[in-house]
Amino acid sequence: MTHDLITVGRVGIDLYPLRSKVPLSEVDTFARFLGGSATNVAVAAARLGLRSAVVTRTGDDPFGDFVHTALRGYGVDDTFVTPVAGSKTPITFCEIFPPDTFPIYFYREPKAPDLDIQPDELDRPAIAAARILWLTGTGLSAEPSRTAHEEILGIRRDATGETVLDLDYRPMLWTARRDAEREVRRALASGAVTVAVGNQEECEVATGQRAPEAAADALLAHGVRLAIVKLGPAGVLAATATGERVVVPPVPVDVVNGLGAGDAFGGALCLGLVQRWPLEETLRFANAAGAHVAARLACSDAMPTTDEVRQMMGETR
Repeated sequence: MTHDLITVGRVGIDLYPLRSKVPLSEVDTFARFLGGSATNVAVAAARLGLRSAVVTRTGDDPFGDFVHTALRGYGVDDTFVTPVAGSKTPITFCEIFPPDTFPIYFYREPKAPDLDIQPDELDRPAIAAARILWLTGTGLSAEPSRTAHEEILGIRRDATGETVLDLDYRPMLWTARRDAEREVRRALASGAVTVAVGNQEECEVATGQRAPEAAADALLAHGVRLAIVKLGPAGVLAATATGERVVVPPVPVDVVNGLGAGDAFGGALCLGLVQRWPLEETLRFANAAGAHVAARLACSDAMPTTDEVRQMMGETR
């Protein structure tokens, strides 16, 4: 089977508080969800009808078993998800202070199994054939994942599909910011990345430019064909190598938890790329998918169907 989308990177368990506007120290009840950015993007795409898979690794523990069960339940191919002996599946907590403050706490020490992706275990034919291959910046933060990502970029250099780099900068997952700058810029310079996506801070790490227009120009200068700069409450800017430039406003929503909105955006972006929609239509659809998830507590569990996104857009088709 040729996949519409293969994502590579983080997986874990989200334990989110059932009380908002209180610190984690006062929360006594939590809900459990499948989590991890790359995994969430695969789930989001599957909910929209794409054939998706994720390349990642779990602990050899009950939460690792849960990851497989949850992925299959969402319709995501878990063939490329393997356990790391002696390791534990990561857990992530957050605090919820809507509309825009969501402190997040990663429990990934001493090393998360999703950073133990082995280059010699990659399914090269599947990676080469995928219509979209989605990588994240965090996957470049440690070995052997970094080398595996380099292998994937080499495989994708001659691929006909899109290779997306989600700039995905989480400071607490890197030893130092300069390391992230070096590795993300090396990935962009590989000649394999065709689409780059990130917020303003992530674009600054990748290019040294924070201003949206300058950041988009810098990403295009690295050879991508599509640069997407997320602007938070100002929406999203996209620029193409052919000179098209679009700014799309956000979809207004009462925010419950903003942590999964970017992953929903990513899954919806993949649908637009696969379907070859016009750029503005793709961005409006992706913004609406992000808004749908931001209005809910969960990330993976809240990923919308196409009909639900259309409803967010005020459409009935």
